[in-house]
Amino acid sequence: MEYFKSGLKSVLGAPQPGQQPSGADTVERLIQRVQTSTLLEDRRDACRALKALSKTYRLEVGAHGMDTLCYELVQDRNDSETIGYTLDALCNVLSPETFEEEEERGTDSVGGQFTEIFIKQSQNVTLVLEMLEEFEFHVRWPAVKLLSSMLAHRAREVQELVLTSPMGVSKLMDLLSDSREVIRNDALLLLISLTKGNANIQKIVAFENAFDRLFEVIASEGGLDGGIVVEDCLLLMYNLLRANPSNQNFFKEGSFIQKLTPMLQPGSEDGWAAQRAANCHALLQVLRTLVAPANPAQATSACQQIMRGSGLLGSLSDSLMASGVPADVLTETVCAVAEVMRGCGENQTFFSQVMAPSNPPRPALVVLLMSMVNEKQPLALRCAVLYCFQCFLHRNQDGQAQLAQTLLPATTEQVSGVTSGTLLCGGLFSPDTLTNWFSCVALSHSLVDNPGTKEQLLRVQLAPAEGHPGVHLLPQCLALLQQAQRPQTRLGLLQLLAQWLAHCSAAVGHLLSTPNAVAHLTAVVCDVSEEELVRGLSAFVLGLCVAFNDDAVVSFGRLALVQLINKRIGTEAFLDRVADVTRHEAYAKAAKHPQPTAATVADLLLDHEFCRLLKALENVVARAVAPKPEEVVEQVGSAQYKVLIRQQDEQLAQLSRQLSQVTVERDHLAAQVSQLAAQVAQLRDQNSVLKAAADEGGLQARVAELQQQVAKAAADQEDLLELMDDQEAKLTKYRNRLKQLGEKVDQISV
Repeated sequence: MEYFKSGLKSVLGAPQPGQQPSGADTVERLIQRVQTSTLLEDRRDACRALKALSKTYRLEVGAHGMDTLCYELVQDRNDSETIGYTLDALCNVLSPETFEEEEERGTDSVGGQFTEIFIKQSQNVTLVLEMLEEFEFHVRWPAVKLLSSMLAHRAREVQELVLTSPMGVSKLMDLLSDSREVIRNDALLLLISLTKGNANIQKIVAFENAFDRLFEVIASEGGLDGGIVVEDCLLLMYNLLRANPSNQNFFKEGSFIQKLTPMLQPGSEDGWAAQRAANCHALLQVLRTLVAPANPAQATSACQQIMRGSGLLGSLSDSLMASGVPADVLTETVCAVAEVMRGCGENQTFFSQVMAPSNPPRPALVVLLMSMVNEKQPLALRCAVLYCFQCFLHRNQDGQAQLAQTLLPATTEQVSGVTSGTLLCGGLFSPDTLTNWFSCVALSHSLVDNPGTKEQLLRVQLAPAEGHPGVHLLPQCLALLQQAQRPQTRLGLLQLLAQWLAHCSAAVGHLLSTPNAVAHLTAVVCDVSEEELVRGLSAFVLGLCVAFNDDAVVSFGRLALVQLINKRIGTEAFLDRVADVTRHEAYAKAAKHPQPTAATVADLLLDHEFCRLLKALENVVARAVAPKPEEVVEQVGSAQYKVLIRQQDEQLAQLSRQLSQVTVERDHLAAQVSQLAAQVAQLRDQNSVLKAAADEGGLQARVAELQQQVAKAAADQEDLLELMDDQEAKLTKYRNRLKQLGEKVDQISV
C-alpha cells in the first residue's frame, strides 16, 4: 500500500499540507495526466495507477475515463506495457463481477451499463480484436478477458460487431494455437460464449478448422480422462453443431464422427472421476446433436448409418450394459442410443440383438424395461428408458409386431419367461402410478400407425390374478380405468385407448360392447370435479368412438352416440373439453419434443405421440360429433341407406335363390321336352311304317291307336313348351330385378 501511495505521489505530485484528495479527485487528475502528458512514461504511469484504482473506484474510472482509455489504445498502440495497463483497467470497468468495495457500499455491478457505452462505438470492439494479434501475454490475455466481459453483458450486439469486424473470427481462432494454456483455455470459454445461438459465427468458426483443432486439444489433454479443458472443447463442439445443418454436414463429411468412437471406451469399474463423467456427458450431447429428431430426416439417417458402420452404436451399447457407470452418464447414454436408432430400421434391428451380460442372458431392451417399471430407479433414468423404447418402435412395424407376439405365444413356444410385453402388461397392475403411466405409454407406441398390431392386441388375454379367468386386454384397460383413482394412471390408460381406437373400427366395436364403458366415459366428461385433462381425454376417446364407428354395435351406432353426447353433455361443452387439452400447459410441453422429461413424477402427464394424434384428429372428432346441417342430413341419409342396403341385400339373396330354383326347373323341363320330342318322332316313324303296310284288318285299329298317342304326346309337348316360356319370362324378370337392385346398391354405396 505504501508503494501504491508513493507511486501516486510520483504521478500526481505531493498533496497540499492538511489536504487528502478523494478517490474521485485522484481518478480525475490521473485521467488529465493521460490526456495531457507528452511523455510516454507519464502516460504509462497514469494508466498503471488507473488500473490499480479501477476496482475500488470503478464508477469514477468508467464514467470519466472511458473515452480516454479507448483513445490510449490508439495513441500508444506500439507500447505493449501501456496497452496492457489500459486493457486491464477496461476489464475491471466492464467486468460482470461485483467487487468487494461495491458490496460494502451496497451498489450493484455497473459493468453492463459501461459495456453498453463501450460498444456503442463499434471501433472500440475492433480495437480490442486487433490487440489479439499482439503476442505479448500482458496484451493478448486482457484482450481475451475484455471480450469475454462484453459477451457476458451484451452477447448479441458483440456477436454482430465481431461478424462485421475484418477477420474478427479468424483472430479468435488463432488463440486456440497459443502455446500458453491460460490464453488457450480462456479463448475456449470466449468462443463458447461467442458461438452460442449465432449460426453465422458457428459456420465461420467451423470452416476455420475448429473441429480439427478441438480434437487436437482433446487428444493432448488425455481424451475423456483429461481435465475441464476437454469438457470446454466438447461444449464448443456442441455449440457449433446444435441446430446447425451446415456444420453437421461438414462434421459428417469430414469423417469426424469416426473420431468419436475411440473416445467411448467404457471407464474403469472401480469408479469414475467426476471430471470424466462430465466429459463423457458432454461427448454424448455432441453425438446427440447429429441425430436429434429436429434435424432434417435425410441428414439424420446418414449420420445413423455412419454411427452403425463405424462401430459407434456398438460402443454405446457396450457402455449401456457396462457396470459402474454414473447415473447421469447412463441416462444420457440411453438417450443417445435412442436417437441413434430412432426411425432407422438397421440400427433398430442391431439393438434388438444386443444381449445383456446377465444370467440367463436377456435382450438389452428387456433389461432396460425392467429398470423402467422399477419404482426404485431414478426418475430421469426411467424417462430415458421410455424414450429409448419409443425410439425403438418409431416406424418399426416389425418391432411393434414382435411386441404383440410376446403377448400371443404360439403353442410350440414357452409361455414362461420375461418379455417386453409381459413386463409392460404387468406394469398396468402395479401399485405405483408412475409405472402404470410408463407401461400405458410404452404399449401405446406399439400401436402407432400400425393397424395390424391393433387387431392383434384385441386377441390378447390377461389374468388379473392367479386362478382368475383371462380377460381381453382392451376390456381389462377399461376395467382398470374405472377402478383407478389417481389422475396419472387414468391419463396413461386414456392415451393407450386413444391410440388403439384411432382408425380402428374393430377396437371401437370392442369398447362399445364392453358393459358400462360408454356410461363411465360420459359420466367423467360431465363431472365438473374431475381433473381437466382426465375430462378432456375421456371426451376425446368418446369422440373417437363416434368418428371411427362402423355401426356394428347397434345400440351404440354413430347417430345414437351423437344423440347421447348432445343430450347428456351438450355438443359445445363436449368440444370445449377436448379443446381444454390443447390449451393445457402439459400439452404444450409434451408436443415440443418426443423425449419425455420431468423434474418431478407429477410432471409426466401427456405423451408426445398422443399430442400428435390429438392434433391430427381433433377436427375429425369435432366434425363427427357436431357435423354441419348438410352433413347431418347426409349422415341420416347414410344411416337410412344402410338400412335400405341391408333390406335390398336380403332381397337380392332371396331373388338369387329363386333364380337358381327356376333355372333348375327350366333345365328339368327342357330335358322332358327333348325326351317327348324324341318319343313323338319315334311314334310318327312307326305310324308311317304301319300306314305303308296297313291292311283293312286289325292294323287299321293299331294305326288309329298310335295316332292318338302321337296327338297326346304332341299336346304334352305343347304344354311343356308353354311352361318353358313362362319360366323364361320369370328368369328375365328376376334378372332385370337383380340388375336394378345391383345398380341401386352401387349408387347408394357411392
